[in-house]
This record gives sequence, structure tokens and C-alpha cells, in this order.
Amino acid sequence: MRQKRRKRSYKRLWQAGILFMVILAAGLGLFFGKMQNGTLPGQDGDGKNRIVHVMILGVDRRADDAGRSDTMMIASLDPDKETASLLSVPRDTRVKIDGHGYEKINHAYAYGGHELSQKAVEQLLGEKIDHYILIDTRSFARIIDAMGGVDIQVEKRMYYEDPWDDNGGLVIDLYPGKQHMDGAKAIQYVRYRDGEGDIGRIGRQQKFVKACLNQLISPEMLPKLPNLVEEIRSVLETDMSLPELLQYAHLLKSVHDHGLTAQMVPGQPGYLKDVSYWIPDITDLRKMVMEELGLDFSAEAEEKAKADEAEYMKSLPKDMQVLAQSKNNGTIRDDGAQAEQEGDAAAPMEPSQISVMVINDSGINGAGAKVAGVLQRKGFMISGVETGRTSSRQHTTIVTSKRNTDVFYGMPFRCVIMDGGSSNQAVVHIGLDYRP
Repeated sequence: MRQKRRKRSYKRLWQAGILFMVILAAGLGLFFGKMQNGTLPGQDGDGKNRIVHVMILGVDRRADDAGRSDTMMIASLDPDKETASLLSVPRDTRVKIDGHGYEKINHAYAYGGHELSQKAVEQLLGEKIDHYILIDTRSFARIIDAMGGVDIQVEKRMYYEDPWDDNGGLVIDLYPGKQHMDGAKAIQYVRYRDGEGDIGRIGRQQKFVKACLNQLISPEMLPKLPNLVEEIRSVLETDMSLPELLQYAHLLKSVHDHGLTAQMVPGQPGYLKDVSYWIPDITDLRKMVMEELGLDFSAEAEEKAKADEAEYMKSLPKDMQVLAQSKNNGTIRDDGAQAEQEGDAAAPMEPSQISVMVINDSGINGAGAKVAGVLQRKGFMISGVETGRTSSRQHTTIVTSKRNTDVFYGMPFRCVIMDGGSSNQAVVHIGLDYRP
């Protein structure tokens, strides 16, 4: 059965950038009071250091809908070393959710709030989550404006237009280069969709978090605090007390100076019919988490991880297409800048170098998977298959750079090949003219 798309589902894409609010909350603590004496969070009573894991969820809650946690990060804090790392969890990550079997991890919040989300994360990481932070994403633009905007290096030309989205039409129009963004421009940056799908969004999310961290520790933030406090007052929910936030805030400058490391759950994309999933490499993930924190990955922990991974792989449906050629080791690539520098005049790339996102807007069940299969047999990398808005597009389009338009000629279905995007990416929208 074809899955019904949630109303305004494309709006979930821009939620990636909202996670900077976590750092924002801690930064405010620096200005509200002095560091309190006593044991730092993450230390036992005898002062022994312990890593603190904080789950951060960006949710879009409305009166008639519990929403989904379409933005998820795990912040791991080491109070002794005064360092921190961020782990981004793709919203399509396939995990076991208590009472609901295997589902996308962003469904856990709709089923059971942050409690069920936390259980799913703990089972995935093999680590206890100490705290949670929920962020209401609706006030994003106003909060950025209250900060005075943020400086961001836009890595490539970003243009996207969808007349059926955003209650009258969505237009994203950004040029490469360093620029100061207000709230409206920031929303465009974190909403932009390219051929890397969720992976590209996570890269921009992490880049935006670091840019906001730079802004928050700057001296010019002090006079902006009254407006900033008013904006965030009603959008943050956490089980951490004010003293704990104040103590974590003490680490903010040191975390910036040491360099905030950011990774994502390693794995590879997969799809079942027209539904995309991220298939995690559980052993690699748990080892990466330990290494990022400078901890040993014991033989016992590795054995447990391998057993959990074997059980997980057995649970995959037989029709699940796992794209091993697109495996990601947890590192976010920045291919966009290189593609812009190469320019459209460069020689066409090989299909194996081009990442393609397939979006089924035709209303035909399974059309996305069929088109993805065609492209994969031709050698293209498939970053994901998604179901778009039913009957929203008349024509099937392939959007790629001018450099690679010739590479897509000869498709066994009617399509319009358009110039746009990065050299190493493409987005296919399947329209009403598609015939299986």
C-alpha cells in the first residue's frame, strides 16, 4: 500500500539546522550566572570522569499531531577534557522500536515521545543516554534574527523551486561564498535538497551548528541577550536543571577552542519499494563513538556489537535493496565546493561518481524503486528513494549540472534533463508522464 505523505512533509527538511539551539541554551548560561562550585555533571562523587550523552531532538509539534523527531543528534561531553562531539542520526535510520518492530528512528517520537526515542538510540549505540533536549522548530527564523544572524560559507550554488510546497511555493536561491544570513536565508540553507538526500542535509546541519557556536561566543552577543531569551523561552524542553546547564555552559569556550568534532552514523542507504532507509553499521558506529571520545573499544564490547549487527542484518526484509556501493564511514563529505571549482566546462563524470536522489511524484506505487533500479544498473550511485507529493508534477525531470547532462541521455523512460545542482549529484523527480 502506498504510504500517505504527511501534510507539509517537506518542511521537515529545514529542521536540520535547528540543533544549534542546544549550544544556544548552554551559551545563555554563561551570561546568567557564574560557574557554581561542586562536582561537574559527568563526574561521580569521587570526581572520577564519566562521559555524558545528551539526546537532542528537533520536533515540529502541532495541536493535532505529535510530530516526528526529524532532527536527531547525540552530544557526548567530556567535562574533564572539556571536549565534545556530535553524532548525527539520519532520520531514516532503520532501528528496532519497542512494541513496533523495525521502523525509521524518527517514528519513535510519534509512537512514544522522547522516552521511546531514547530507548531506540540506546539500543543502537549500546550506550546509556543521560539527558534529553527537545526543541520546537517553529521559531527558527526568529531565533536566528535575535542572534543577529550568522556567518556561513555556502559551498555551492543552491537553487530549488517547488510551486506545490510551502503554502504557495518554495524558492531557495543561494550563491556560493561566505555570507551573513538572517533567519529567512538560514532556513533556505538548511532546507536545500540535493542528490545526497539526508546525508547532504546532515553535512549542512553540522556546518551550521559550528557557525552558530562561533557566533554565540562572540562579545557582540551580550546586548542581544534580552531578545534572545524571549525567543527561546518557550521552545526548549529538557530534563536538565538550570545548575546543570550553567555547568555545561562553562565548557562552551573550551569546546570551541578544542574543536567540536562531528560525525554521522556510518552505514549505507537502502530502500524498500519507494521508502528510503539508512542501514547502520553497528560495529563501526560503536567503535567510532569510543574513538571520538578517546576511549578503548574493548573486546567484549566489540563482540556484543558484532552479535547485535548480525541480528540486525537478519531482520532486513528480503526485498530491501541495500546500496553497499554508497557506504559511508561516518564522515561528512564536502563535495560541493570541489564541484563548483571544477566548473561545468570540465569533462563529464562517470556514472559511478554521481549520487542520485529519486523522488516519486507520479502517484504510481513502486515507480521510484523501478527508476532507481534502472539508474543503478547504469552505474549511478543511489542516495535514496522517496515518495513525493502525489500527482504534483506533469513531467519527469532529471536535474544535474551542465557538465553531466549528456551522461543521463538514453533513459528508458520519458524525461526532461535540466541544468542545475552540483557536478557529482542529480535529483530525479518522477512525474505523471512516467510509464513503467
